[in-house]
Order: sequence, then structure tokens, then C-alpha cells
Amino acid sequence: MEKLFKLRENKTTVRTEILAGLTTFLSMAYILFVNPSALATTGMDMSAVFVATALAAVVGSLLMGLIANYPIGLAPGIGLSSFFAYTVCAQWGIPWETALSGVLVSGCVFIVLTVTGIREKIINAIPTELKFAVGAGIGFFIAFLGLKNAGIIVGNKATLVALGDLHNSAVLLAVFGIVITIVLMTLNINGAIFIGMAATVIVGMLFQLIDVPTQIVAPIPDISPTFGQAIFHLGDIFTPQMLIVILTFFFIDFFDTAGTLVAVANQAGFMKDNKVPRASRALFADSSATIVGSILGTSTTTSYVESTAGVAVGGRTGLTAIVIAICFALSMFFSPLLGVITSAVTTPALVIVGILMIGNVAHIDWSKFEIAVPCFMVILMMVLSFSIASGIALGFIFYPITMFFKGRYKEVHPIMYILMILFILYFVFVV
Repeated sequence: MEKLFKLRENKTTVRTEILAGLTTFLSMAYILFVNPSALATTGMDMSAVFVATALAAVVGSLLMGLIANYPIGLAPGIGLSSFFAYTVCAQWGIPWETALSGVLVSGCVFIVLTVTGIREKIINAIPTELKFAVGAGIGFFIAFLGLKNAGIIVGNKATLVALGDLHNSAVLLAVFGIVITIVLMTLNINGAIFIGMAATVIVGMLFQLIDVPTQIVAPIPDISPTFGQAIFHLGDIFTPQMLIVILTFFFIDFFDTAGTLVAVANQAGFMKDNKVPRASRALFADSSATIVGSILGTSTTTSYVESTAGVAVGGRTGLTAIVIAICFALSMFFSPLLGVITSAVTTPALVIVGILMIGNVAHIDWSKFEIAVPCFMVILMMVLSFSIASGIALGFIFYPITMFFKGRYKEVHPIMYILMILFILYFVFVV
């Protein structure tokens, strides 16, 4: 363990890494049910997608742990699966088999960019201030996501968003989880986030808000209805419409992963000289998982920002990712037990992690307007557009502009100017 993961060097222990892995898994477990439900609307077999989702998470997390030694869990991204199901298949009428081929191709493009080092150079070219803004923005985003999923924040025709029904039992359970976790964090209790989630589950069962599992073990469903379809339909991707699909998968996953990697590296204290160590290895794991996932029968696999929940518990090495992979593997056998992981259970973890991550704003020089504008746009637009990728895109467009007119254009890496142009084209032709 020590030789493989360098536990002492990273000031962690096996016990801490296991606890971190369990915490991250519990924060990610919802994807096992949400992803199959979304992709089933395209005509895909829900049971097969469930297995594909779990296996993609297993492969991705294992690669992340063994190759990159990062405490990051991977699984099919909910934003990407929503785009896959509701835009590509439902609105554009593209068969799900062809859409999976698009995911496969985007993964292959990622591999090429990663192996050549281009992807890592792009991430390292991002200014320090924008990296901190990305971390803070993701903090606000996941806290908002948790509150929304729990019904604490709801939609409102007059004000867009509003406070939810605090008389609703499920909402109150989430509020209880947030309060108890905040108390535990305030008391510096080790593993406070994990304990808070467990307490929420127990209280939910006591008040019959969470069903007590009636079955422990369930047979693993058949994956054959989706397996290999991405390969069999590669010949159908050579159309202008599929080019847009592939580019969209590419852009969203590229910057969602970059944002997550930067956020986790910042929170864990891995950043050195504005660079993410072993970034190419982490990106290779992410790209490979996308390829494997598409062949198994699921949408793009990506690094999960919920990994910051495990980092908050103390996870610092790839052992955390290995634990996550083991949990996803076991979930295929014990899927009935995952029914207790409701939004009320995951919300406390997301809110607490959001609180921890917004501390990144302290490292941004807000007195310099040319820096404040793009950082503000990253943070604000992630939440208002409900998209990590869109927030990053807008911030990256404004950064070269404000720096140029401030006379600091020589300080901007050439890659940032290229990204600005690409993001403008992305908004014009894709969004």
C-alpha cells in the first residue's frame, strides 16, 4: 500500500482513505439510478444501462487510482447523459446506438490529446486566478445542486428560484442532515460528512421517509442489449449533425473534467507552481473510461466533482479511488441497498463541500478588475446557467479580453487566446 499509493508522503492512512472512498461513493451513488432512468427514454434497456454505468465507474475509478494516484471517482456524467438522451436522441432524432458511437469517438480524441500532452498543456496554461475561480464556482454549483435535488430550493415563475416547502418531510430530512453535519464539522469530528450521511439514513428509516431494504442481494442484469453497439454503428457518425454531437461531448467533458481535476487538486493541496501534478495520467484514465463506457453502453464517463467530499474527509491518494471502484462493483450485487441513498442523504455532503470549496475566492485578487471580471463570470454563470462548462467558457472568454485592454496581453498564454476563440465558436454554433 505504501509503495503503491505513498500514504505517508500524502499524510494519510488506509483507514482514512477507505472512509473517503465510502463518502465519495455515497455522494456519487445516485448516478446508478439517474443515468439508467435518463437513457431509458431513448429506448435503451434500463437494466443493461445500470450494469454499464456501474462497470464504467469501476474501470474509470480503478484507472484513476492505479495510474494517476488521485482520490477521484469516475462515472457517467449526469449532464452529459441528459444531453445524450434529451437533445441528441429526443430532439435531434439520432438513434441511441449512433449516439454511443459519438461518445466512443470523442473518447478516442481525448486519448490522442492526452498522449500527445496537449490536454495537460491546456490545463496548465490556465491562470492561477481562474483555477481558484473554477474551484469556488464548482463549490457554489454543487451546493445549489444538492439544495435543488432535496427540494430546499425550488423553481418559481415569479422569482425563478425560491425556498421550498419546509413542511415537507423529505425536505426536513435533508435539513436535518445539513444541520447535524455542520455541527459535526464544527466540532472537528473526523469523518463528519460520512457520519452525517449515515445519521440521515437512519433517521429517514425511523420516520419511514426512506424504505428499509427488503432484499439484500439481486442478480446482475444482462448487459448484452447495449454492449458493443457503439462499435457496430461507427459507420453512421459521418454526418454534419454527428460532428456537432461529438464536439459537444468533447467540449463539455473536457472542461468538466478539467474543472474537477483543478478543484480536487486545489482542495487536497496538490497544486505546485500553478500546475496539476500527474495531470496527463488523470486525463488518460478519464479518456479511457469514456471509451470503455461507450462500448459497455452508457454516455460519457467523467471525473466527479463529488470526489471533493472524499477529499474533505481526508482522502489524498488513489486508494480512495480504488475503494470507490470496489463499491461500484459491489453495487451490481447489492443494488437493493442503494435505494436508501436519496437526495436528502447526499445533500448534506454537497452543501458542506460547497462551503469548503468557496474558500478559493480568498486567493483571487479582487482589487484588479481585469482579474475580477473573468473570475466573477466563472463563479456566477456556473450557477445561473446550471453548467460547469458554460461558466468556465464565459470566464475564459472574458480573461483574454480584460487582460488585453489592460495592457497585460503578454502575460496571457497563447493557448488562452485560442480557447477564447473556440469558446466563442462553441456558443455560436453548439449551445
